[in-house]
Amino acid sequence: IGYVLFYNFGYYLTHPAEVIAVWKGGMSFHGGLAGASLAIFVFARRNQVKALSVADIVACTVPIGLLLGRIANFIKPELWGRVSDVPWAMVFPDAGPLPRHPSQLYEAGLEGLVILVLMHGAMRVGVLMRPGLAAGIFGIAYGLARIACEFFREPDPQLGFLFGGATMGMLLSLPVIAAGVVLIVVAQRQPRASP
Repeated sequence: IGYVLFYNFGYYLTHPAEVIAVWKGGMSFHGGLAGASLAIFVFARRNQVKALSVADIVACTVPIGLLLGRIANFIKPELWGRVSDVPWAMVFPDAGPLPRHPSQLYEAGLEGLVILVLMHGAMRVGVLMRPGLAAGIFGIAYGLARIACEFFREPDPQLGFLFGGATMGMLLSLPVIAAGVVLIVVAQRQPRASP
């Protein structure tokens, strides 16, 4: 739904049946995050568990899927980077003859760092003892990683660059970072959970 609303709304407005054709593409992490957040809330409510505790567990595992997804983007190849003259730039099929940043690998590497931060926090620092803390750390870390990678990634052709050279991925990452800050504040105000 995030891709439909933010990346290609005009197309889906004239082709509404295509909204459910996810096998044709048209997915975005930001939309998936919104859907997953709703699913966590519904699951927690039905099972009478703390939504923030469920969100923490999910947040510790999501970067693994994101890392693998970015490697798949590289292998496919899709979501390539901007034209570049760095020595490791690559020519991607269907992206023209000029070498480009392998931005999918940059993001996979940053997702690896997010995994390490969350795993260290979960195993050594006890972030899971404060419901919402791991989810907040993930929100901030993912948002910053995505913004950093967007400087190297080719913007979506139907949108191009938006305000002052920002991309839609950058703009949608700002509320994710803000939500991460809010979750950390909420987590710090709660009593520490027992192990």
